[in-house]
Amino acid sequence: MAGSPLLDDLRAALGDDAVLTDPDLLRMHERDEADLCAAGTPLVVTRPRGTEEVAAVVRAAARHGVPVVPQGARTGLAGAANAVDGAVVLSTVAMNAIREIDPVSRLAVVQPGVVNAALAAAVAEQGLWYPPDPGSWESSTIGGNVATNAGGMCCVKYGVTTEYVLGLEVVLASGEVLRTGRRTPKGVAGYDLTRLFVGSEGTLGIITEVTVALRPAPAESLTLVAVFPSTAAAGDAVAGIAARGLSPSLLELLDQTHLRAIEAYRPMGLRTDAQALLLAAADTGSRAADDLAVLAEVCTAAGADEVYAATDAVEAAALLQARRLAHPAMEKFAADAFPGGNGGLVIDDVAVPRGSLAALLDGVARIAAECDVPIGVVGHAGDGNMHPNIVVDRADPASLDRGRRAFDEIMRLGLALGGTCTGEHGVGLLKRDWLAREIGPVGVRVHQAVKAALDPTGLLNPGKVL
Repeated sequence: MAGSPLLDDLRAALGDDAVLTDPDLLRMHERDEADLCAAGTPLVVTRPRGTEEVAAVVRAAARHGVPVVPQGARTGLAGAANAVDGAVVLSTVAMNAIREIDPVSRLAVVQPGVVNAALAAAVAEQGLWYPPDPGSWESSTIGGNVATNAGGMCCVKYGVTTEYVLGLEVVLASGEVLRTGRRTPKGVAGYDLTRLFVGSEGTLGIITEVTVALRPAPAESLTLVAVFPSTAAAGDAVAGIAARGLSPSLLELLDQTHLRAIEAYRPMGLRTDAQALLLAAADTGSRAADDLAVLAEVCTAAGADEVYAATDAVEAAALLQARRLAHPAMEKFAADAFPGGNGGLVIDDVAVPRGSLAALLDGVARIAAECDVPIGVVGHAGDGNMHPNIVVDRADPASLDRGRRAFDEIMRLGLALGGTCTGEHGVGLLKRDWLAREIGPVGVRVHQAVKAALDPTGLLNPGKVL
């Protein structure tokens, strides 16, 4: 390997310290956090520090016919960052500079390796706010968020990542550098290439700079919790909230499996006897208390056993933290569920119209019983985006088969309800077949045509999306 012409080219362009071939480090960069998705061992991990170095990596890989797999913090849940054997992994973690914060234009310019929470903290110092907040916000990067069009808990009111991306700098498969978008509040010149790259999962180009829109910091929110006798009743409450024209800044659902897993993982006095819990918040300033009262009224009408408001900001923050612990808590739950820690999670990400949420939740419960697999449900109830977590035994082929069948049945149900196969995690490796079913043969052909136009040799992140 030391004498590889490709490695020699990479070292000449980046320096030895940014070209990594240690076997342990290569293994660390094989995959993201998606369980049970195929992954290969890369030839090398590169850590460029700027756009020109990214372009140099892409050109070197192209000369030698070696694929390039972009990676950020590897917190994704669909296998979009999984390596293929012999690939060049292009890690953006060293590109972590906040280039600019403009409080007048309310925008920031950042490199892709900037961590979401770091950007939030930096802009907060100037009274500004970057709303997208995926559950992994303390570790996931802006580049990865853009590449997967990540969502989060504020999406119900403020929208997903794409709503905040004003412009991009992208290295194409040719090694050329493309700039898209603008810094102005308005602009409709040409095709919307920015949105083409948002959510493209590194298959069309490698994002090297992002210009994001910011908002004024919101008023402090008020938070309530509603406890329900069934997940479907919680779904009915969500439909009622939407029907009343309310705009909560947060509307999250946790089922009993998650409540018990979180309480076992980090005890905080959650109601583990509840079948479902809705966490809601209002950040409407002087109207927040009134809005919260209406939220409570709707939840009670839908059959909530108990509704209570957080008494202060500390208690509200603790409730929010409980929601953020859902994923690690379920990972521990799965590991403990089977001998030898062989438990794994197949994490679904189906989104349906709000009015179909109760039908989705009832359907997931039915599928869990029919397939004989534990399934916990958590997610962004306010925008109909739920994450059924299917627990499987990695060491048991029969358990894996039941889990895959449950996954497919949930996908089928979501599409039948007028939904989509992914609300925020992306397609990656996990949902390629279901994307094809959702968009149909014409949609597949258009996707393939775009890919062929921008990456004719299939250099970038092969095997993902389509």
